[in-house]
Amino acid sequence: MYAIISYKGRQHRIEPGTVFTVDRVEAEPGASVKLEDCVLMASGDDGLKTGSPTVRNAMVELEIMDHFRDRKLVVFKMKRRKSHRRKQGHRQEMTRVRVKDIVLG
Repeated sequence: MYAIISYKGRQHRIEPGTVFTVDRVEAEPGASVKLEDCVLMASGDDGLKTGSPTVRNAMVELEIMDHFRDRKLVVFKMKRRKSHRRKQGHRQEMTRVRVKDIVLG
């Protein structure tokens, strides 16, 4: 069984037990989060179900594993011949989650 979900602006192909990262989720590590109206397509024992835009009565349960900061991105701006340079770094706050269950209703 697998599903394709849209969560936090990105699409993920998931199965029970899959671990993936998303932008920071406001929940404590060890907490459980239920996502409804996010399953775009699901494959189960009944075959393939596609949504328009989401699959009806489908739900995904996620477990928050931990929070961390992603690798550093360097933002460098320069204007030629003007002696203008700006260097700035950015580290995105991320959350690692595990898929507990996919429920198709």
